[in-house]
Amino acid sequence: MGEQDGFSPQLLAFDFGASSGRAIAGEIRNGRLTLKEVHRFSNDPVIFSNHLQWDILRLCHEVKQSLLKCKNLGYDIKSLGVDTWGVDFGLLDQEGELLSNPYHYRDDRTVNMMEKCFEHIGKEVLFNETGLQFASYNTIYQLLAMVQGNDRKLQLADTLLLMPDLIAYMLTGEKVSEFTEVTTTQLYSYDKKNWNEGILEKLNIPRHLFTRIVQPGEVIGTLRDRISRELNIKPVSITAVGSHDTASAASAVPAEGDSHVFISSGTWSLLGIENDAPIINDKVYRYNFTNEGGVNNKVLLLKNIMGLWIVQECKRTWELEGMSFNFAEMVALAASEKGGESFIDPDDPLFYEPGGMPEKVREFCRRTDQPVPQSVGEIIRCVEESLALKYRWAIEKLEEITARKIEAIHMVGGGIQDKLLCELTAAATNKRVLAGPVEATAIGNIIIQAQTMGLVKDREEGKQIIKNSFDVTEYKPVRDSRWEALYKRYLRISKA
Repeated sequence: MGEQDGFSPQLLAFDFGASSGRAIAGEIRNGRLTLKEVHRFSNDPVIFSNHLQWDILRLCHEVKQSLLKCKNLGYDIKSLGVDTWGVDFGLLDQEGELLSNPYHYRDDRTVNMMEKCFEHIGKEVLFNETGLQFASYNTIYQLLAMVQGNDRKLQLADTLLLMPDLIAYMLTGEKVSEFTEVTTTQLYSYDKKNWNEGILEKLNIPRHLFTRIVQPGEVIGTLRDRISRELNIKPVSITAVGSHDTASAASAVPAEGDSHVFISSGTWSLLGIENDAPIINDKVYRYNFTNEGGVNNKVLLLKNIMGLWIVQECKRTWELEGMSFNFAEMVALAASEKGGESFIDPDDPLFYEPGGMPEKVREFCRRTDQPVPQSVGEIIRCVEESLALKYRWAIEKLEEITARKIEAIHMVGGGIQDKLLCELTAAATNKRVLAGPVEATAIGNIIIQAQTMGLVKDREEGKQIIKNSFDVTEYKPVRDSRWEALYKRYLRISKA
């Protein structure tokens, strides 16, 4: 294996999603990037007593298993980077040990915390200070819940590390905070290019918890000697990438110019554009868009949409009821339905918490006086058409905010394997959909590492390598006047 089979990667991307993780090795040769999945594992949150938490020790174990597999495959890994979802964090004590498992962003401890926050900082003031969307899961509200509850862990904590930085700390012993991940906290100041100390003070969140901010492309450190000895592997350099998975995915979109939007499709759908600076104005505030850090000195103007979470949760509920469907089977059942019967607003709070998702879809349809979907195919069709129509709404608002004309949609990530969703998106928006690559997040992760190592000169060369290396599937819109009527109905039920 390794060099013997013609594949000799030097780069390794750890990409942790909200439902699974993977380690993907990459090699750049002759202007092309080749990937191989080394290890894939589920990422299952756990309720131990009262709270939903991430099993961080298991995730760290999977990282080590990935490194062992690379060694056994004969791969000479020189560099690795870690990306994860945003907002969540772990707390370390003065000895550098974890005080508890990190809480899951869907845990209910943040209920009503936004309103309590606005008692200390006006809502518009907070938006103007941070440029970030209002979402109950943001780090700011998680920390405020600990402050309000006199949480002993916060009082004992010496350091706060966001999820990718926590895993990098396990690997290196270095405590840093990567820029793109930091911007998801609602505690970052674009003006000061640092933690927003004024907000921390007003909310009584201890400033000493927060570490130095590093940019994508900065080397964090080298694999701890103890881990090298434990696994019997050579030292590896750990590089800060676009550690927020959306940032890495956006950087791997094989497009230039400003006439397209990207959708990073997975558990969440992140729909947006790249800018050179944050856009903080009344329309962004009113439509609850968000400015989050990107790589190569970019800022992403985004709409966070619930995404395939609803489909995933439907599948999980049906499995608990003894019905076993894989995703392809569910999509095939949905494709056989005529559609256009019922819609949901994917971002309605009803769909935020796990559990009983098929009945929640039915409940939304009942309360909005629509036909109530019953079968698996009817429910999945309802969800996916609703997603496509929500994408249309978000694109129209982006056009309004930026005065740009959006001509194409670049969809990347695991969700593009759902061809029905791609087709529905093209139809509902009446725009070309260019789908690919699937592993965009890992690709963006690897390209930043390659730039740091000097294997790739700059952003432009990285984009060209991506274009050379991965196929893109085009879905052309079929003009169908019924989508105009369906969109008007959707707007009425979603109150968008």
